[in-house]
Amino acid sequence: MAEEFIVRPATLNDAERIFALVHLNRDQLVPRSLGNIVENIDRFFIAECSGEMTGCATYQVHPELGDALASTVEVQSLAVKSMFRRRGIGKALVEAVIRRVQPLHPSEIVVLTFAPEFFKALSFSEIPKTKVMHKLYTGCINCTKHTNPFTCPEIAMRLCFRANDPASPPRS
Repeated sequence: MAEEFIVRPATLNDAERIFALVHLNRDQLVPRSLGNIVENIDRFFIAECSGEMTGCATYQVHPELGDALASTVEVQSLAVKSMFRRRGIGKALVEAVIRRVQPLHPSEIVVLTFAPEFFKALSFSEIPKTKVMHKLYTGCINCTKHTNPFTCPEIAMRLCFRANDPASPPRS
């Protein structure tokens, strides 16, 4: 029988373990300094199994200039240790982020990912990168892995939160 895991908000005591996990997945994730993790620790969630951190995820709010109600939330730094994958941990982390940001009423949640099938199973749909220009200018523009955000192989995806959009998850 597989061991149970829990997902909980991160604390400052988790910062170094989050840093190590993000670094371990540096091929798939934008690097983060320990200082950046500490500054944003209130936005991180971690998954644990028998006291071992098995995964993490965070989010960033991207305001839409001139229209605060059209703000977007981005899922970031989603990582699960390889030996714990395919147990629902990644899904539980993304769902924790969604539950946390739903009361903020964002227009959408976006992600840039190398795992589009994973996010498609969570009702995200692929969108052109031109729809996430705020992300490209605040994050991707500083990426050292690719010379151009539009040639990066990551796939842009979104989950809509507009009231009349059938793709929107139910609001609590």
